[in-house]
This record gives sequence, C-alpha cells and structure tokens, in this order.
Amino acid sequence: MPNEIEEGSGLDVASRLAGKKKWVTCSILLLVNLLNYMDRYTIVGVMSRLATFFDIDDKGQGLLQTVFIVFYMFFAPLFGYLGDRYNRKMLMITGICIWILAVFASSFCGEGHYYLFLLCRGIVGIGEASYSTIAPTVLSDLFSGGLRSRVLMMFYFAIPVGSGLGFISGSSISQATDSWQWGVRFSPIIGIACLGLMLWLLDEPVRGACDGARQNGDEADLIGDIKYLMSIKTFYLASAASIASFFSIGTMSWWTPQYVGFSYAVIHNVPKVPETELTQINLIFGIITCMAGLLGVATGSILSRAWRDGSSIFRNHATEKADVYICALSMFVALPFLFFAIFIAEYSTNGCLILIYFAIMSMCLNWSVNVDVLMYVVVANRRATALAVQTMVAHLFGDAASPYIIGVLSDMLRGDDASAVGHFFALQKALYVPTFMLVVAGAFYLAATFFVEDDRKEALYQMDAPDNWHHDDPSEDLDDLLSHENPETVEGVEEHPADMIVPLAHSDGDTA
Repeated sequence: MPNEIEEGSGLDVASRLAGKKKWVTCSILLLVNLLNYMDRYTIVGVMSRLATFFDIDDKGQGLLQTVFIVFYMFFAPLFGYLGDRYNRKMLMITGICIWILAVFASSFCGEGHYYLFLLCRGIVGIGEASYSTIAPTVLSDLFSGGLRSRVLMMFYFAIPVGSGLGFISGSSISQATDSWQWGVRFSPIIGIACLGLMLWLLDEPVRGACDGARQNGDEADLIGDIKYLMSIKTFYLASAASIASFFSIGTMSWWTPQYVGFSYAVIHNVPKVPETELTQINLIFGIITCMAGLLGVATGSILSRAWRDGSSIFRNHATEKADVYICALSMFVALPFLFFAIFIAEYSTNGCLILIYFAIMSMCLNWSVNVDVLMYVVVANRRATALAVQTMVAHLFGDAASPYIIGVLSDMLRGDDASAVGHFFALQKALYVPTFMLVVAGAFYLAATFFVEDDRKEALYQMDAPDNWHHDDPSEDLDDLLSHENPETVEGVEEHPADMIVPLAHSDGDTA
C-alpha cells in the first residue's frame, strides 16, 4: 500500500516535512479550500439572474444545490476510501480538473437547457468531494496537537470566507458584465493557477507520521472500515449532530439572501425587489458571512483549546471533552439569534442582518473543532474514510435535502401568490424548520461527551501511539499521585504515599 508507515519512521518523516515545505503545502491546501467554497456559493450570488434565465421557481432553485450535494456526498466515500490507500496528491489534482471543466461547461448552457446545467452542477460536486475529504487528512499528517487544531482552524476559515466571497464575486461580476455566466467562470480561472501550484509545490506526508504511530491498524475493505467507524460512539453521535447542523446551515446559506430581499419588498411595499437592491443584499450578506465566519471559527478553536488545556478563563477546569462541549454550545447559542432574525425580518432588514451575523458566528464555532474530534478518535489510515462517511450522511440528510425541502414547503405555503410579499411570508414559515434542527444538533453533541475520552484513547491504542494529552494544571496529577484514598499496610501500620515520599525528600536534602 502506498504511503504506509514503517515502524520507527514517524520522527524521520516528520523532520523531513518540517520547515518551509510543510507550510507551503499547508498554504496551497488553504488556498484551494477557499476557492472551493467560493465556487460553491457564486451560484447563489447570481441566483436571481439564473431564475430569470432558466425560468425556474423556488423548487427549481433549491434543486440546484440539492443535485450538487447529492453528487458530492455519493462520491465523498469513494474518494475517502481511495485517499486512505493511494496517492492523495494525485486524487486531489484529478478532482480539481473535473471541477474546473464542469464549471466552465455549465456556463455555456443555453436557456432551454436547465437540466444540462443541473447535471454540470452535479459533476462539480464530484470534483469538490475529492478535495474536501482528503485535504484535512493531509493537514493532520503534517501537524499534531495544538498546532493541528490551529491549522484546521485556518483551513475551515475557508468555509465562511469563501462562501462570503462567493456571494460577493458572483453578484458583483454578473452585474458588472450583465451576465451570470462570467460570475460563474471567475472561480475556475483562479482554479487553473491553483492546479499548477499543487502539481509543482505540494508534498504529501506519510499517514499518521505526526501522531508517532507505529502501526496504522489492520488492512480492511470499505465494509470493514464502516464497521470500525460504527463502533466509535463519538463518530456516529457527531455525525448525527452534523446532519442536523448541516440542515440548518445549508438552508440559511441558500435562502437567506432571497429572504432578506423579500423582506425589503414587504417593508417598502414594492411588488418586486430591484436588481440593484438584490446585489447590495448579496454584498452585505457576503461580508457578514466572511466576518462572522472568521470570528466564529477562530473563537471556537481558541475556546476549545483553552478549555482542553485548562488555561485562560478555563483555568483548573481542563477536560478532554472540551471540543464536544464547544460544538454543543455553538448550536444552542445560535438558536435564539436565528429564531429572532427570521421573526424580525418583516419589521427591520437591518435588524435581521445583525441577528444573522451573530447566528452565523455561533454556528461557525464548531466547524474546525468537529473535524479535530474526528481526527483523534479515528486511527490514521481510516481518517479520510471517516471524514468522507460523515460528509456523505451529513449532506444526504442535511444540506442536500434542506434547500429543496424548504423550497417545496415555501411553494406549498405560498400557493398561487407570486408576489414578493407572498414569497416572504411563505419562506418565513418554512425557515422555522431549520431553527428547530439546531436543538437536535446540540443534543447529539452533548450525548457524545459521554464517550469521547474513551474513543480517543482507543484510537491511540490501536495505532500504538503515545498519549500526549495534558493540561496546564499539574496539581491535579500530583493530587492523584499523592492520593490518600488507597493507603498501604506495612507491618500492620497504614502508610499513605505522601508519608513515604516526604522522608525521602528530606533524605535527599540531607545528602545534598
């Protein structure tokens, strides 16, 4: 098997990848991930033009995202399986080539070829599946411990920042060129440059090197991998939480710009939202997504690390469960912001956008942290498969279905009312569904706190890797060492560990 770890080679591999080469590889992966999410949401930035061009309703618009995610989720396990066994660099390059070609092809579809455009969007999902499932495992093999957490934090900055830039670039370029096609073509042009960087500068690390793993686990087929993953309680509880979380995030990412646009029509009592106003809303929503996402991802990663180490505001409260607690809190904190953002939209567009900012920031707290949990509860040679499987189920039951479900529900509630006001109130009622899903997500994350410690230790045991977890409160470890709860009996006299250590300390001092 390519890239397999040989006994005792972990330190040698880690040293060879140290320095500039490691950070060059990291930078390229971060850049491509940013572009990945930009492309995913440029389509939302040009949605009003697409709806007119192809003459599609809410259901048809929601179907664009659903088809993309369906292709993405079904190919993610395939690339995850291959990524655990074969050259990850070449797999990512192949996927990016597919993505570039599919995006370019989609921009040449004519007015009567909506279903061909739909197919192209699905093929784009194949390309993105290769990268999204493999890149985090490469980063996990380049870095370990706290540095890994920080690198994953930077990697997942790309989700909100790329999404925001996608809204902004798609709407701005399409308005400047008076063509949705150029709004879509922008990202693959940059993708060609990224492809060159990957070909010439990206290095692939050995699997599990930074964990000090001396073995990768047993050889197994995909069925064996699935059985292994289903034995990890933290994995399937976090995956269930991700389904509910993705349902909410996918819905709001897709429908929020249009919902805010319709709120403008309600507040200003106009039958149709002006194109310039829609572009402005997309721009504002893009900026909000970038700023809230950056702050949310960074805050979530910093808080989880501080809580795990027992530092800063969590002094003397270190816990291995910190990451999962942060994931749960992110869902519960986002809930009131999202609920009132939907409610207040008919009275104040600005008030809605402010609350949306805090809702997005809260939901972003868990993005890098969730993946970090996955990386340390699963053995090194099954991480790509684990990420791929979680991606598949989260998208299948989460954001693949949610835009379409909310679109269908909105059309049903709206009936024959084609006005902007009718669209607004139908969408308002439909959008309360993803709000409830945040409660479900938080509950599953809380359930995972009961198992995460044991699952992490089991993964280290299977890799024959050392347990390097520690926190900044050494007094707890000393208290355990000097515990008085288990006295020893020596010649009929009970002696505590502290009673035996103190004389030794004096003896040393006397000798000195």
